[in-house]
Amino acid sequence: MEGTPATCKTYTLSGRAMLVMMPAIRHLRPPRPTMPGIGALGAWRWTVRGDTVAGLAVAAYLVPQCMAYARLAGVPPVTGLWAALGALVLYALLGTSSRLSVGPDSASALLVGSAVATIGADVGPQDRAQIAAALALAVGAIALLAWTTRLGFLADLLSRPVLVGYMTGVAVTMIVSQLPNLTGISSARRDMPAQAVDIVLRLGDLQPAPLAVGAAVVAALTLLQRIRRVPGPLVVVLGATAVSAMFDLEDHGVTTIGRVPSGLPPLTLPGIPTHLWPSVLAAAAGICVVVFTDNILTARAFATRRGDRIDANQELLALAGANAAAGIVGGFPVSSSGSRTAIADTAGARSQVTSLVAAVAVALVLLFGAKLLESFPRAALGGLVVYAAGRLIDLTEMRRIAAFRRSEAVVAAASFAGVLMFDLLAGIGIAVALSVVELFARIARAHDAVQGQVPGLAGLHDIDDYPDATTLPGLVVYRYDAPLCFANSEDFRRRVTKAVNEADAPVEWVVLNMEANVEIDLTATDMLEALRSELASRGIQLVLGRVKHDLAVYLDRAGFTSRVGADHMYPTLPTALEGFLGRHGSAPQG
Repeated sequence: MEGTPATCKTYTLSGRAMLVMMPAIRHLRPPRPTMPGIGALGAWRWTVRGDTVAGLAVAAYLVPQCMAYARLAGVPPVTGLWAALGALVLYALLGTSSRLSVGPDSASALLVGSAVATIGADVGPQDRAQIAAALALAVGAIALLAWTTRLGFLADLLSRPVLVGYMTGVAVTMIVSQLPNLTGISSARRDMPAQAVDIVLRLGDLQPAPLAVGAAVVAALTLLQRIRRVPGPLVVVLGATAVSAMFDLEDHGVTTIGRVPSGLPPLTLPGIPTHLWPSVLAAAAGICVVVFTDNILTARAFATRRGDRIDANQELLALAGANAAAGIVGGFPVSSSGSRTAIADTAGARSQVTSLVAAVAVALVLLFGAKLLESFPRAALGGLVVYAAGRLIDLTEMRRIAAFRRSEAVVAAASFAGVLMFDLLAGIGIAVALSVVELFARIARAHDAVQGQVPGLAGLHDIDDYPDATTLPGLVVYRYDAPLCFANSEDFRRRVTKAVNEADAPVEWVVLNMEANVEIDLTATDMLEALRSELASRGIQLVLGRVKHDLAVYLDRAGFTSRVGADHMYPTLPTALEGFLGRHGSAPQG
Protein backbone atom coordinates (compact mmCIF):
# COMPACT_ATOMS: atom_id res chain seq x y z
CA MET A 1 0.00 0.00 0.00
CA GLU A 2 2.87 2.34 0.67
CA GLY A 3 3.92 2.10 -2.93
CA THR A 4 0.52 3.06 -4.27
CA PRO A 5 0.78 6.86 -3.87
CA ALA A 6 4.23 6.87 -5.43
CA THR A 7 3.01 4.76 -8.30
CA CYS A 8 0.02 7.01 -8.84
CA LYS A 9 2.17 10.09 -8.66
CA THR A 10 4.55 8.72 -11.25
CA TYR A 11 1.64 7.86 -13.52
CA THR A 12 0.18 11.34 -13.21
CA LEU A 13 3.46 13.01 -14.11
CA SER A 14 3.93 10.69 -17.08
CA GLY A 15 0.45 11.54 -18.29
CA ARG A 16 1.20 15.24 -18.14
CA ALA A 17 4.47 14.70 -19.93
CA MET A 18 2.68 12.79 -22.65
CA LEU A 19 0.16 15.60 -23.05
CA VAL A 20 3.00 18.05 -23.51
CA MET A 21 4.79 15.76 -25.97
CA MET A 22 1.77 14.80 -28.07
CA PRO A 23 1.87 17.82 -30.44
CA ALA A 24 5.54 17.12 -31.22
CA ILE A 25 4.85 13.40 -31.68
CA ARG A 26 1.95 14.16 -34.03
CA HIS A 27 4.15 16.52 -36.03
CA LEU A 28 6.66 13.73 -36.64
CA ARG A 29 4.01 11.44 -38.07
CA PRO A 30 2.95 11.78 -41.70
CA PRO A 31 -0.52 13.35 -41.93
CA ARG A 32 -3.46 11.12 -42.68
CA PRO A 33 -5.03 11.37 -46.15
CA THR A 34 -8.49 12.94 -46.11
CA MET A 35 -11.06 13.70 -48.78
CA PRO A 36 -12.90 16.93 -47.88
CA GLY A 37 -14.78 16.77 -51.18
CA ILE A 38 -16.73 13.70 -50.10
CA GLY A 39 -18.70 15.87 -47.69
CA ALA A 40 -19.61 18.20 -50.53
CA LEU A 41 -20.93 15.29 -52.57
CA GLY A 42 -23.17 14.29 -49.69
CA ALA A 43 -24.62 17.80 -49.53
CA TRP A 44 -25.07 18.19 -53.30
CA ARG A 45 -28.87 18.08 -53.13
CA TRP A 46 -28.77 21.44 -51.37
CA THR A 47 -26.54 23.11 -53.99
CA VAL A 48 -27.43 21.28 -57.20
CA ARG A 49 -28.63 24.36 -59.10
CA GLY A 50 -25.82 26.73 -58.18
CA ASP A 51 -23.06 24.17 -58.65
CA THR A 52 -24.43 22.93 -61.97
CA VAL A 53 -24.75 26.41 -63.45
CA ALA A 54 -21.33 27.38 -62.12
CA GLY A 55 -19.74 24.19 -63.46
CA LEU A 56 -21.09 24.82 -66.96
CA ALA A 57 -19.90 28.44 -66.82
CA VAL A 58 -16.42 27.31 -65.76
CA ALA A 59 -16.32 24.74 -68.58
CA ALA A 60 -17.27 27.41 -71.13
CA TYR A 61 -14.23 29.43 -70.12
CA LEU A 62 -11.99 26.45 -69.45
CA VAL A 63 -12.11 24.79 -72.88
CA PRO A 64 -10.62 27.64 -74.92
CA GLN A 65 -8.30 28.71 -72.09
CA CYS A 66 -6.80 25.26 -71.67
CA MET A 67 -6.18 24.90 -75.39
CA ALA A 68 -4.43 28.28 -75.38
CA TYR A 69 -2.33 27.39 -72.34
CA ALA A 70 -1.33 24.09 -73.97
CA ARG A 71 0.15 26.12 -76.81
CA LEU A 72 2.07 28.14 -74.21
CA ALA A 73 3.38 24.89 -72.79
CA GLY A 74 4.61 23.83 -76.23
CA VAL A 75 2.30 20.80 -76.49
CA PRO A 76 -0.78 19.99 -78.64
CA PRO A 77 -3.91 22.01 -77.66
CA VAL A 78 -5.94 18.92 -76.76
CA THR A 79 -3.52 18.07 -73.93
CA GLY A 80 -4.78 21.14 -72.10
CA LEU A 81 -8.24 19.54 -71.95
CA TRP A 82 -6.74 16.22 -70.89
CA ALA A 83 -4.86 17.88 -68.05
CA ALA A 84 -7.97 19.72 -66.89
CA LEU A 85 -10.10 16.58 -66.90
CA GLY A 86 -8.01 14.69 -64.35
CA ALA A 87 -7.14 17.74 -62.25
CA LEU A 88 -10.77 18.83 -61.80
CA VAL A 89 -11.83 15.46 -60.45
CA LEU A 90 -8.90 14.90 -58.07
CA TYR A 91 -8.99 18.40 -56.59
CA ALA A 92 -12.76 18.12 -56.08
CA LEU A 93 -12.11 15.12 -53.83
CA LEU A 94 -8.95 16.25 -52.02
CA GLY A 95 -9.02 20.08 -51.90
CA THR A 96 -10.13 22.23 -48.99
CA SER A 97 -11.47 25.16 -51.03
CA SER A 98 -15.12 24.93 -52.00
CA ARG A 99 -14.67 27.08 -55.13
CA LEU A 100 -11.10 26.82 -56.39
CA SER A 101 -10.89 25.89 -60.08
CA VAL A 102 -7.81 23.76 -60.77
CA GLY A 103 -6.32 23.02 -64.18
CA PRO A 104 -3.90 24.55 -66.70
CA ASP A 105 -3.12 28.20 -66.07
CA SER A 106 -0.88 30.81 -67.65
CA ALA A 107 1.98 30.78 -65.15
CA SER A 108 2.34 26.99 -64.95
CA ALA A 109 1.99 26.70 -68.75
CA LEU A 110 4.82 29.16 -69.30
CA LEU A 111 7.00 27.37 -66.78
CA VAL A 112 6.29 24.07 -68.51
CA GLY A 113 6.98 25.60 -71.92
CA SER A 114 10.33 26.92 -70.73
CA ALA A 115 11.27 23.57 -69.17
CA VAL A 116 10.11 21.52 -72.16
CA ALA A 117 12.02 23.76 -74.59
CA THR A 118 15.21 23.29 -72.55
CA ILE A 119 14.91 19.59 -71.70
CA GLY A 120 13.51 18.55 -75.08
CA ALA A 121 15.60 20.81 -77.30
CA ASP A 122 16.53 17.97 -79.64
CA VAL A 123 13.30 15.94 -79.69
CA GLY A 124 10.07 16.07 -81.68
CA PRO A 125 6.63 17.43 -80.67
CA GLN A 126 5.39 14.02 -79.51
CA ASP A 127 8.39 13.55 -77.25
CA ARG A 128 7.91 17.04 -75.84
CA ALA A 129 4.36 16.08 -74.86
CA GLN A 130 5.82 13.10 -73.02
CA ILE A 131 8.25 15.39 -71.20
CA ALA A 132 5.35 17.66 -70.18
CA ALA A 133 3.44 14.67 -68.81
CA ALA A 134 6.56 13.54 -66.94
CA LEU A 135 6.81 17.03 -65.41
CA ALA A 136 3.23 16.68 -64.14
CA LEU A 137 4.01 13.34 -62.50
CA ALA A 138 7.19 14.77 -60.97
CA VAL A 139 5.34 17.81 -59.59
CA GLY A 140 2.79 15.42 -58.08
CA ALA A 141 5.52 13.32 -56.48
CA ILE A 142 7.29 16.38 -55.03
CA ALA A 143 4.00 17.78 -53.68
CA LEU A 144 3.25 14.40 -52.10
CA LEU A 145 6.66 14.36 -50.42
CA ALA A 146 6.10 17.93 -49.19
CA TRP A 147 2.69 16.91 -47.80
CA THR A 148 4.23 13.94 -46.00
CA THR A 149 6.83 16.19 -44.35
CA ARG A 150 4.29 18.97 -43.62
CA LEU A 151 5.97 21.68 -45.70
CA GLY A 152 2.80 23.71 -46.21
CA PHE A 153 4.40 26.69 -44.49
CA LEU A 154 6.51 27.20 -47.64
CA ALA A 155 3.47 28.93 -49.12
CA ASP A 156 4.56 32.02 -47.15
CA LEU A 157 7.93 32.31 -48.91
CA LEU A 158 6.68 34.52 -51.72
CA SER A 159 5.79 38.04 -50.63
CA ARG A 160 3.13 40.16 -52.29
CA PRO A 161 5.66 42.36 -54.18
CA VAL A 162 7.36 39.23 -55.55
CA LEU A 163 4.07 37.87 -56.84
CA VAL A 164 2.95 41.17 -58.37
CA GLY A 165 6.28 41.61 -60.16
CA TYR A 166 6.34 37.98 -61.18
CA MET A 167 2.81 38.00 -62.60
CA THR A 168 3.53 41.21 -64.52
CA GLY A 169 6.61 39.59 -66.02
CA VAL A 170 4.56 36.49 -66.83
CA ALA A 171 1.97 38.67 -68.57
CA VAL A 172 4.59 40.33 -70.79
CA THR A 173 6.15 36.94 -71.54
CA MET A 174 2.72 35.55 -72.48
CA ILE A 175 2.13 38.39 -74.92
CA VAL A 176 5.54 38.03 -76.57
CA SER A 177 5.09 34.27 -76.83
CA GLN A 178 1.97 34.81 -78.97
CA LEU A 179 3.54 37.29 -81.40
CA PRO A 180 4.31 34.53 -83.95
CA ASN A 181 0.65 33.45 -83.94
CA LEU A 182 -0.59 37.03 -84.22
CA THR A 183 1.88 38.37 -86.78
CA GLY A 184 2.66 35.28 -88.81
CA ILE A 185 6.37 35.92 -88.17
CA SER A 186 8.20 32.94 -86.74
CA SER A 187 11.35 33.26 -84.67
CA ALA A 188 13.99 30.65 -83.91
CA ARG A 189 15.12 32.56 -80.80
CA ARG A 190 14.28 30.89 -77.48
CA ASP A 191 14.78 33.65 -74.91
CA MET A 192 11.98 36.18 -74.72
CA PRO A 193 13.91 39.47 -75.25
CA ALA A 194 15.72 38.11 -78.31
CA GLN A 195 12.49 36.72 -79.73
CA ALA A 196 10.73 40.07 -79.33
CA VAL A 197 13.62 41.94 -80.99
CA ASP A 198 13.73 39.41 -83.83
CA ILE A 199 10.02 39.84 -84.59
CA VAL A 200 10.18 43.66 -84.39
CA LEU A 201 13.09 43.74 -86.86
CA ARG A 202 11.05 41.66 -89.31
CA LEU A 203 7.77 43.58 -89.10
CA GLY A 204 7.93 44.01 -92.86
CA ASP A 205 6.83 40.36 -93.12
CA LEU A 206 3.75 40.92 -90.96
CA GLN A 207 0.59 39.17 -92.16
CA PRO A 208 -2.53 41.32 -91.57
CA ALA A 209 -5.11 38.50 -91.41
CA PRO A 210 -3.82 36.76 -88.21
CA LEU A 211 -3.31 40.14 -86.55
CA ALA A 212 -6.89 41.16 -87.40
CA VAL A 213 -8.27 37.90 -86.00
CA GLY A 214 -6.29 38.26 -82.75
CA ALA A 215 -7.28 41.91 -82.33
CA ALA A 216 -10.94 41.06 -82.95
CA VAL A 217 -10.81 38.34 -80.28
CA VAL A 218 -9.30 40.71 -77.71
CA ALA A 219 -11.89 43.39 -78.53
CA ALA A 220 -14.76 40.90 -78.33
CA LEU A 221 -13.61 39.52 -74.99
CA THR A 222 -13.24 43.05 -73.60
CA LEU A 223 -16.81 43.90 -74.61
CA LEU A 224 -18.32 40.60 -73.46
CA GLN A 225 -16.63 40.95 -70.08
CA ARG A 226 -19.20 43.62 -69.23
CA ILE A 227 -22.04 41.13 -69.66
CA ARG A 228 -21.77 38.81 -66.67
CA ARG A 229 -24.12 36.07 -67.83
CA VAL A 230 -22.44 35.64 -71.22
CA PRO A 231 -19.48 33.20 -71.32
CA GLY A 232 -17.19 35.40 -73.42
CA PRO A 233 -14.49 32.82 -74.26
CA LEU A 234 -17.09 30.28 -75.41
CA VAL A 235 -18.79 32.85 -77.61
CA VAL A 236 -15.42 33.82 -79.06
CA VAL A 237 -14.45 30.20 -79.75
CA LEU A 238 -17.70 29.49 -81.56
CA GLY A 239 -17.58 32.79 -83.45
CA ALA A 240 -13.94 32.45 -84.53
CA THR A 241 -14.51 28.86 -85.60
CA ALA A 242 -17.57 29.82 -87.65
CA VAL A 243 -15.78 32.74 -89.33
CA SER A 244 -12.77 30.54 -90.09
CA ALA A 245 -14.97 27.92 -91.75
CA MET A 246 -17.20 30.39 -93.65
CA PHE A 247 -14.39 32.51 -95.10
CA ASP A 248 -11.73 29.79 -95.38
CA LEU A 249 -9.22 31.84 -93.39
CA GLU A 250 -6.48 29.26 -93.88
CA ASP A 251 -6.14 30.49 -97.47
CA HIS A 252 -5.38 33.95 -96.04
CA GLY A 253 -2.54 32.84 -93.76
CA VAL A 254 -4.64 32.09 -90.65
CA THR A 255 -3.68 28.57 -89.54
CA THR A 256 -6.03 26.48 -87.41
CA ILE A 257 -5.42 24.06 -84.57
CA GLY A 258 -5.67 21.09 -86.89
CA ARG A 259 -6.53 17.55 -85.96
CA VAL A 260 -7.81 17.05 -82.41
CA PRO A 261 -8.01 13.45 -81.16
CA SER A 262 -11.58 12.55 -80.24
CA GLY A 263 -12.49 10.51 -77.21
CA LEU A 264 -11.19 10.40 -73.67
CA PRO A 265 -7.42 10.39 -73.08
CA PRO A 266 -5.61 7.09 -72.53
CA LEU A 267 -4.30 6.24 -69.07
CA THR A 268 -0.57 5.68 -69.43
CA LEU A 269 2.75 6.62 -67.88
CA PRO A 270 4.95 9.01 -69.91
CA GLY A 271 7.86 7.37 -71.66
CA ILE A 272 11.00 9.50 -71.66
CA PRO A 273 14.68 8.49 -71.72
CA THR A 274 16.09 7.74 -68.28
CA HIS A 275 18.83 10.35 -68.58
CA LEU A 276 16.22 13.14 -68.81
CA TRP A 277 14.64 12.43 -65.41
CA PRO A 278 17.18 14.45 -63.34
CA SER A 279 16.44 17.52 -65.47
CA VAL A 280 12.70 16.84 -65.22
CA LEU A 281 12.85 16.59 -61.43
CA ALA A 282 14.90 19.79 -61.11
CA ALA A 283 12.42 21.74 -63.24
CA ALA A 284 9.45 20.15 -61.44
CA ALA A 285 10.74 21.34 -58.06
CA GLY A 286 10.60 24.98 -59.18
CA ILE A 287 7.23 24.50 -60.86
CA CYS A 288 5.86 22.88 -57.71
CA VAL A 289 6.81 25.88 -55.54
CA VAL A 290 5.13 28.30 -57.95
CA VAL A 291 1.91 26.35 -58.52
CA PHE A 292 1.51 25.57 -54.81
CA THR A 293 1.93 29.21 -53.87
CA ASP A 294 -0.54 30.21 -56.58
CA ASN A 295 -3.03 27.64 -55.27
CA ILE A 296 -2.78 28.83 -51.70
CA LEU A 297 -3.01 32.54 -52.50
CA THR A 298 -6.04 32.09 -54.76
CA ALA A 299 -7.77 29.72 -52.34
CA ARG A 300 -7.18 32.05 -49.38
CA ALA A 301 -8.41 35.08 -51.33
CA PHE A 302 -11.79 33.43 -51.93
CA ALA A 303 -11.88 31.76 -48.51
CA THR A 304 -11.95 35.16 -46.79
CA ARG A 305 -15.12 35.96 -48.72
CA ARG A 306 -16.94 32.69 -48.03
CA GLY A 307 -15.59 31.50 -44.71
CA ASP A 308 -13.70 28.45 -45.98
CA ARG A 309 -10.80 27.15 -43.94
CA ILE A 310 -7.81 26.44 -46.18
CA ASP A 311 -5.41 23.76 -44.92
CA ALA A 312 -2.04 24.33 -46.61
CA ASN A 313 -0.83 20.79 -46.03
CA GLN A 314 -4.04 19.27 -47.37
CA GLU A 315 -3.68 21.54 -50.40
CA LEU A 316 -0.30 19.92 -51.04
CA LEU A 317 -2.01 16.53 -51.16
CA ALA A 318 -4.69 17.91 -53.50
CA LEU A 319 -2.01 19.41 -55.73
CA ALA A 320 -0.19 16.07 -55.78
CA GLY A 321 -3.35 14.25 -56.83
CA ALA A 322 -4.31 16.80 -59.48
CA ASN A 323 -0.86 16.75 -61.10
CA ALA A 324 -0.54 12.98 -60.93
CA ALA A 325 -3.91 12.68 -62.69
CA ALA A 326 -2.80 15.22 -65.32
CA GLY A 327 0.39 13.27 -65.95
CA ILE A 328 -1.30 9.89 -66.26
CA VAL A 329 -3.68 11.18 -68.95
CA GLY A 330 -0.87 12.82 -70.94
CA GLY A 331 -1.38 16.39 -69.74
CA PHE A 332 1.07 18.80 -68.11
CA PRO A 333 1.46 20.43 -64.66
CA VAL A 334 -1.62 22.23 -63.39
CA SER A 335 -2.35 24.95 -60.87
CA SER A 336 -5.34 27.08 -59.93
CA SER A 337 -7.04 29.69 -62.10
CA GLY A 338 -8.06 32.93 -60.44
CA SER A 339 -10.28 33.94 -63.35
CA ARG A 340 -12.16 30.63 -63.48
CA THR A 341 -12.51 30.60 -59.68
CA ALA A 342 -14.03 34.08 -59.84
CA ILE A 343 -16.44 32.89 -62.54
CA ALA A 344 -17.50 29.93 -60.39
CA ASP A 345 -18.02 32.17 -57.38
CA THR A 346 -20.07 34.69 -59.36
CA ALA A 347 -22.17 31.97 -60.98
CA GLY A 348 -23.29 30.60 -57.61
CA ALA A 349 -20.83 27.78 -56.80
CA ARG A 350 -21.20 26.42 -53.28
CA SER A 351 -18.99 23.33 -53.33
CA GLN A 352 -16.45 21.41 -55.39
CA VAL A 353 -19.34 19.72 -57.18
CA THR A 354 -18.81 22.67 -59.54
CA SER A 355 -15.51 21.14 -60.64
CA LEU A 356 -17.10 17.73 -61.17
CA VAL A 357 -19.77 19.28 -63.42
CA ALA A 358 -17.03 21.12 -65.35
CA ALA A 359 -15.13 17.83 -65.74
CA VAL A 360 -18.21 16.13 -67.21
CA ALA A 361 -18.63 19.04 -69.65
CA VAL A 362 -14.98 18.74 -70.75
CA ALA A 363 -15.41 14.99 -71.25
CA LEU A 364 -18.45 15.63 -73.48
CA VAL A 365 -16.42 18.12 -75.55
CA LEU A 366 -13.67 15.53 -76.00
CA LEU A 367 -16.19 12.88 -77.00
CA PHE A 368 -18.39 14.89 -79.34
CA GLY A 369 -16.80 18.28 -80.05
CA ALA A 370 -13.35 17.46 -81.43
CA LYS A 371 -14.27 18.31 -85.02
CA LEU A 372 -15.49 21.73 -83.98
CA LEU A 373 -12.20 22.50 -82.21
CA GLU A 374 -10.11 21.56 -85.27
CA SER A 375 -11.27 24.67 -87.16
CA PHE A 376 -10.36 27.08 -84.36
CA PRO A 377 -7.71 29.60 -85.56
CA ARG A 378 -4.34 29.75 -83.80
CA ALA A 379 -4.51 33.55 -84.00
CA ALA A 380 -7.73 33.42 -81.96
CA LEU A 381 -5.93 31.33 -79.38
CA GLY A 382 -3.24 34.00 -79.35
CA GLY A 383 -5.89 36.64 -78.75
CA LEU A 384 -7.25 34.66 -75.80
CA VAL A 385 -3.78 34.47 -74.27
CA VAL A 386 -3.11 38.19 -74.80
CA TYR A 387 -6.46 39.05 -73.19
CA ALA A 388 -5.69 36.82 -70.19
CA ALA A 389 -2.22 38.38 -69.93
CA GLY A 390 -3.65 41.87 -69.79
CA ARG A 391 -5.78 40.91 -66.81
CA LEU A 392 -2.67 39.80 -64.91
CA ILE A 393 -1.15 43.28 -64.98
CA ASP A 394 -2.31 45.19 -61.88
CA LEU A 395 -1.18 48.80 -62.17
CA THR A 396 -3.12 49.81 -59.04
CA GLU A 397 -1.26 47.25 -56.95
CA MET A 398 2.07 48.39 -58.41
CA ARG A 399 1.36 51.96 -57.36
CA ARG A 400 0.31 50.78 -53.88
CA ILE A 401 3.58 48.86 -53.43
CA ALA A 402 5.65 51.82 -54.61
CA ALA A 403 3.84 54.16 -52.21
CA PHE A 404 4.23 51.77 -49.27
CA ARG A 405 7.99 51.14 -49.18
CA ARG A 406 10.73 51.71 -51.74
CA SER A 407 12.54 48.48 -50.90
CA GLU A 408 9.42 46.41 -51.66
CA ALA A 409 9.01 48.24 -54.96
CA VAL A 410 12.62 47.27 -55.78
CA VAL A 411 11.79 43.62 -55.02
CA ALA A 412 8.74 43.77 -57.32
CA ALA A 413 10.79 45.39 -60.08
CA ALA A 414 13.54 42.79 -59.66
CA SER A 415 10.98 40.00 -59.90
CA PHE A 416 9.58 41.54 -63.09
CA ALA A 417 13.03 42.08 -64.63
CA GLY A 418 14.19 38.61 -63.62
CA VAL A 419 11.30 36.98 -65.46
CA LEU A 420 12.01 39.02 -68.59
CA MET A 421 15.78 38.75 -68.62
CA PHE A 422 16.04 35.09 -67.59
CA ASP A 423 13.58 32.22 -67.61
CA LEU A 424 10.62 32.17 -65.25
CA LEU A 425 12.17 29.93 -62.60
CA ALA A 426 15.39 31.95 -62.48
CA GLY A 427 13.39 35.15 -62.31
CA ILE A 428 11.30 34.09 -59.38
CA GLY A 429 14.38 32.64 -57.67
CA ILE A 430 16.09 36.02 -57.91
CA ALA A 431 13.00 37.75 -56.53
CA VAL A 432 12.65 35.33 -53.61
CA ALA A 433 16.35 35.78 -52.79
CA LEU A 434 15.88 39.56 -52.76
CA SER A 435 12.84 39.20 -50.49
CA VAL A 436 14.85 37.13 -48.04
CA VAL A 437 17.72 39.64 -48.15
CA GLU A 438 15.30 42.49 -47.49
CA LEU A 439 13.74 40.58 -44.60
CA PHE A 440 17.13 39.89 -43.05
CA ALA A 441 18.11 43.52 -43.55
CA ARG A 442 15.08 44.64 -41.56
CA ILE A 443 15.88 42.13 -38.80
CA ALA A 444 19.62 42.87 -38.80
CA ARG A 445 19.08 46.63 -38.57
CA ALA A 446 15.81 46.90 -36.70
CA HIS A 447 14.17 50.01 -35.33
CA ASP A 448 15.21 50.89 -31.78
CA ALA A 449 14.34 53.48 -29.17
CA VAL A 450 15.48 55.07 -25.94
CA GLN A 451 12.31 55.39 -23.90
CA GLY A 452 11.15 58.06 -21.50
CA GLN A 453 8.08 59.47 -19.77
CA VAL A 454 5.71 61.77 -21.66
CA PRO A 455 3.42 64.17 -19.75
CA GLY A 456 -0.20 63.05 -20.04
CA LEU A 457 0.63 59.60 -21.51
CA ALA A 458 0.85 56.41 -19.51
CA GLY A 459 3.85 54.15 -19.94
CA LEU A 460 7.17 54.81 -21.64
CA HIS A 461 7.60 56.09 -25.20
CA ASP A 462 10.30 56.74 -27.80
CA ILE A 463 11.94 60.03 -26.86
CA ASP A 464 12.57 60.77 -30.55
CA ASP A 465 8.81 60.79 -31.17
CA TYR A 466 8.00 63.22 -28.32
CA PRO A 467 10.08 66.40 -27.87
CA ASP A 468 8.74 66.86 -24.32
CA ALA A 469 9.69 63.32 -23.21
CA THR A 470 11.98 63.08 -20.18
CA THR A 471 14.27 60.36 -18.86
CA LEU A 472 15.25 59.62 -15.27
CA PRO A 473 18.85 60.69 -14.50
CA GLY A 474 21.10 57.68 -14.28
CA LEU A 475 18.64 55.40 -16.15
CA VAL A 476 18.55 54.32 -19.81
CA VAL A 477 15.53 52.32 -20.97
CA TYR A 478 16.29 50.77 -24.36
CA ARG A 479 14.04 48.83 -26.76
CA TYR A 480 15.06 46.90 -29.91
CA ASP A 481 12.16 45.91 -32.17
CA ALA A 482 13.25 42.49 -33.47
CA PRO A 483 14.06 39.00 -32.22
CA LEU A 484 17.70 38.80 -31.12
CA CYS A 485 19.86 36.52 -33.23
CA PHE A 486 23.27 36.19 -34.84
CA ALA A 487 22.26 38.65 -37.60
CA ASN A 488 21.68 41.61 -35.27
CA SER A 489 23.49 40.83 -32.02
CA GLU A 490 26.44 43.14 -32.72
CA ASP A 491 24.13 45.89 -33.98
CA PHE A 492 22.16 45.59 -30.74
CA ARG A 493 25.29 45.81 -28.60
CA ARG A 494 26.62 48.78 -30.57
CA ARG A 495 23.37 50.73 -30.26
CA VAL A 496 22.99 50.07 -26.53
CA THR A 497 26.55 51.26 -25.96
CA LYS A 498 25.84 54.37 -28.05
CA ALA A 499 22.71 55.12 -26.01
CA VAL A 500 24.72 54.86 -22.79
CA ASN A 501 27.50 57.07 -24.13
CA GLU A 502 25.04 59.74 -25.30
CA ALA A 503 23.04 59.89 -22.05
CA ASP A 504 22.75 63.35 -20.43
CA ALA A 505 23.89 62.10 -17.00
CA PRO A 506 26.18 59.28 -15.82
CA VAL A 507 24.33 56.01 -16.25
CA GLU A 508 23.81 53.62 -13.33
CA TRP A 509 21.19 51.26 -14.78
CA VAL A 510 20.44 50.12 -18.33
CA VAL A 511 17.00 48.53 -18.59
CA LEU A 512 16.48 46.47 -21.76
CA ASN A 513 12.81 46.48 -22.73
CA MET A 514 12.53 42.90 -24.07
CA GLU A 515 8.88 43.02 -25.18
CA ALA A 516 9.82 42.70 -28.88
CA ASN A 517 12.64 40.20 -28.27
CA VAL A 518 10.42 37.13 -28.13
CA GLU A 519 13.09 34.90 -29.72
CA ILE A 520 16.81 34.64 -28.99
CA ASP A 521 19.63 32.37 -30.14
CA LEU A 522 22.88 31.37 -28.46
CA THR A 523 24.92 34.04 -30.27
CA ALA A 524 22.61 36.72 -28.89
CA THR A 525 22.72 35.36 -25.34
CA ASP A 526 26.52 35.40 -25.49
CA MET A 527 26.31 39.00 -26.69
CA LEU A 528 24.08 39.90 -23.70
CA GLU A 529 26.64 38.40 -21.33
CA ALA A 530 29.45 40.35 -23.03
CA LEU A 531 27.35 43.52 -22.80
CA ARG A 532 26.61 42.87 -19.10
CA SER A 533 30.31 42.35 -18.38
CA GLU A 534 31.30 45.49 -20.30
CA LEU A 535 28.71 47.63 -18.50
CA ALA A 536 29.66 46.14 -15.12
CA SER A 537 33.28 47.19 -15.73
CA ARG A 538 31.96 50.74 -16.02
CA GLY A 539 29.88 50.46 -12.84
CA ILE A 540 26.59 50.12 -14.73
CA GLN A 541 23.97 47.50 -13.87
CA LEU A 542 22.24 45.68 -16.77
CA VAL A 543 18.56 44.99 -16.10
CA LEU A 544 15.90 43.22 -18.21
CA GLY A 545 12.24 44.26 -18.25
CA ARG A 546 9.16 42.63 -19.78
CA VAL A 547 10.86 39.24 -19.93
CA LYS A 548 8.36 36.68 -21.23
CA HIS A 549 8.42 33.11 -20.00
CA ASP A 550 9.68 31.59 -23.28
CA LEU A 551 12.57 34.05 -23.38
CA ALA A 552 13.40 33.42 -19.71
CA VAL A 553 13.69 29.67 -20.42
CA TYR A 554 16.47 30.22 -22.96
CA LEU A 555 18.24 32.78 -20.76
CA ASP A 556 18.21 30.19 -17.95
CA ARG A 557 19.63 27.48 -20.24
CA ALA A 558 22.46 29.78 -21.34
CA GLY A 559 23.31 30.59 -17.70
CA PHE A 560 22.64 34.29 -18.25
CA THR A 561 19.98 34.55 -15.54
CA SER A 562 22.36 33.44 -12.80
CA ARG A 563 24.99 35.94 -13.96
CA VAL A 564 22.74 38.99 -14.28
CA GLY A 565 20.77 37.96 -11.17
CA ALA A 566 17.13 36.94 -11.03
CA ASP A 567 16.41 40.12 -9.03
CA HIS A 568 17.45 42.14 -12.10
CA MET A 569 14.90 40.52 -14.41
CA TYR A 570 11.45 42.13 -14.21
CA PRO A 571 8.14 41.05 -15.74
CA THR A 572 7.07 44.66 -16.47
CA LEU A 573 8.66 48.05 -17.03
CA PRO A 574 6.90 49.70 -14.05
CA THR A 575 8.41 47.12 -11.71
CA ALA A 576 11.81 47.74 -13.29
CA LEU A 577 11.40 51.47 -12.66
CA GLU A 578 10.37 50.75 -9.09
CA GLY A 579 13.53 48.70 -8.68
CA PHE A 580 15.65 51.58 -9.95
CA LEU A 581 13.92 54.18 -7.80
CA GLY A 582 13.94 51.90 -4.76
CA ARG A 583 17.68 51.47 -5.13
CA HIS A 584 18.00 55.21 -4.39
CA GLY A 585 15.43 55.11 -1.62
CA SER A 586 12.95 57.11 -3.71
CA ALA A 587 9.24 56.55 -4.07
CA PRO A 588 8.00 55.43 -7.47
CA GLN A 589 6.72 58.24 -9.69
CA GLY A 590 4.06 58.17 -12.39
